[in-house]
Amino acid sequence: MGGLFHHWRHPRRCYLVCATARSGSNFLTDGLHATRKAGRPKQFFLPKFESDYGSAHGLDPHTDFAGYVRGIIPATATSNEVFGFKVMGWYLQDFLDRMQAAFPGYQDARTLLATIFPRLKYLRMVRRNKLRQAISKARALQSGLWKIQDGNSAHAGPNFDFELITQCLRETEEDEAVWQRFFEEQGIVPHTVIYEDLCAKYDDTIRSTLGVLGVKIPSSSQLKPGTVRQSDELSKAWEDQFLKLAPTT
Repeated sequence: MGGLFHHWRHPRRCYLVCATARSGSNFLTDGLHATRKAGRPKQFFLPKFESDYGSAHGLDPHTDFAGYVRGIIPATATSNEVFGFKVMGWYLQDFLDRMQAAFPGYQDARTLLATIFPRLKYLRMVRRNKLRQAISKARALQSGLWKIQDGNSAHAGPNFDFELITQCLRETEEDEAVWQRFFEEQGIVPHTVIYEDLCAKYDDTIRSTLGVLGVKIPSSSQLKPGTVRQSDELSKAWEDQFLKLAPTT
């Protein structure tokens, strides 16, 4: 098995951000990226993004997916050889199937991923308030605005939709269950980052996460959020409205 990877220069550390939609994973990954010591954690293995990443680095994920995987790691690692990437629960199985097809012969997913991604650490991003998470997803689906940054604008104004929020809440629970099963089946204990803690203690949470990855930055470094939080009074109003309409048990 080692022959597949024998000739490439290994990053010293790799990590996978295990996320669900609107869990705050961009808030985490942008913060890690901003340190310039923790890779550039993006969804490199979501098929709809692979062409763009491949084109940017002279790789072709369609004709040589294994080569794309081998190449994207050193191409996007930071100078200290740290590589990060993100996978959402809804396409975890597709990601694993494609990796197993590209690099056959491994008995379990944990061994496969540890071979492809040296010294792999797992960061699990979760949000305590699942209803707020579902509301955030519903708003993003309606507006088309998944991240507030230059060049992004809403395509449509959001409207309260009880059924859509209920669907998003169910999907959030299903995606979290996907990750939980994966960790239990593979015997993995991830480092968990709580969105609400990241919001309340941004500097401390980023630093503790870097510590898990074995990355050191000066204590004098100023860590500031690079992602704008989208939660606002409208989210709170929708939360109150949903709770009034939701059946009690």
